[in-house]
Amino acid sequence: RLLVDWPYAAHWVDSAIKTAYSILKSWRKNYVKGYRKRRRPVARRLFARAKQTLIKLEGEKLRLTVKPGEYVFLDLSKRYFKLPSEVSSAGLGEPIITPEKVHLPVHYGDGNQGGNPSVAWDFNLLSLDGYSPETGWIRIDTSKLASVHISSFEKRRSVQRKASRSKRARRVLSKYSRRERNRAGKHQLEIARVIQSVCGSVGLEELSKERMYTRSRLWNRRISRSDWRSITRILEERLGEAGVKELDPYGSSSFCSRCGWHNQDLNGADVFVCGECGLRINRQLNAAINLYMRLRFGYTEKWVGGRKYIKLRMEGASQRREWWDHTVLPSLLLGGCVLTGAELKGTNELVRFLYDAVKPKLCYAYDRHADAYLRMPT
Repeated sequence: RLLVDWPYAAHWVDSAIKTAYSILKSWRKNYVKGYRKRRRPVARRLFARAKQTLIKLEGEKLRLTVKPGEYVFLDLSKRYFKLPSEVSSAGLGEPIITPEKVHLPVHYGDGNQGGNPSVAWDFNLLSLDGYSPETGWIRIDTSKLASVHISSFEKRRSVQRKASRSKRARRVLSKYSRRERNRAGKHQLEIARVIQSVCGSVGLEELSKERMYTRSRLWNRRISRSDWRSITRILEERLGEAGVKELDPYGSSSFCSRCGWHNQDLNGADVFVCGECGLRINRQLNAAINLYMRLRFGYTEKWVGGRKYIKLRMEGASQRREWWDHTVLPSLLLGGCVLTGAELKGTNELVRFLYDAVKPKLCYAYDRHADAYLRMPT
């Protein structure tokens, strides 16, 4: 019925249906989470999405079918990137055409990605901490990204009051905002590149900023400057939905990763101390281990008496401690963990001083000379 008196290629109708379904799917996902109101989504910009069956790569030109036997050619000779060998989900993607630009997605496969392990990441204000038994503790210092937002905030605040009365101030404010987006976007891409280089698949916290604006104004500003969702979106585009799994972050920092004991008096401390098994470890590393266990074993959510509980799909606490001692503990210590045969004072002796003994095995930070995130000595 949609093809009656339709003069163009039939695949344009399929493309329109696919685009509409994608918009509705995105709206429904956000509506279920409470981020959207019960209003139908509206496409506010004019665009067209071309299916892969409508395009063909011919040397330095991209052929786009408009009507049967009629084509439009896009010149790609002045590009700054290398073209893949074919048009496919692993090569040249579906272009999005607007009245001003043509957005052409290009995917380059990573030959080492398939052999890399799964890593769970804990998002923090000034760092990203990851863990897997194969890689150990990984830390990415994001303080430079935070400084971009802080410096831009101070510049914008100096002209924000004048913006309502002066056109020149509005132009300056727009320039500062655009500069902040560009600089922050560059750091986000670099951080995503580092994560992709060490991971085959990732487990990320499903954080909601709206639910974290609960403290002082200073805390709320720090949360608003965070780029967790932007980094997650970049990784989803690069690794696909199968390569990125969002995990419930509830209690990841306050529950002991070794025995499951709940520390209710953490109060922002850097050290997590377990009152049951004696584990003394970096708080962010403890959260990353908890997230990795949820990624590997799976978990169930349960509400009891108005409180939320996250239960791992493991048989019991004894199995959890045994797995932790035989898998996690050797991976944390540089060079592994070797038992010398000396008599232990207790089964928990080895984990009481991990905070002083354990450092990140892989540490990445921004290098201003290389203008990239490089591996730093630990």
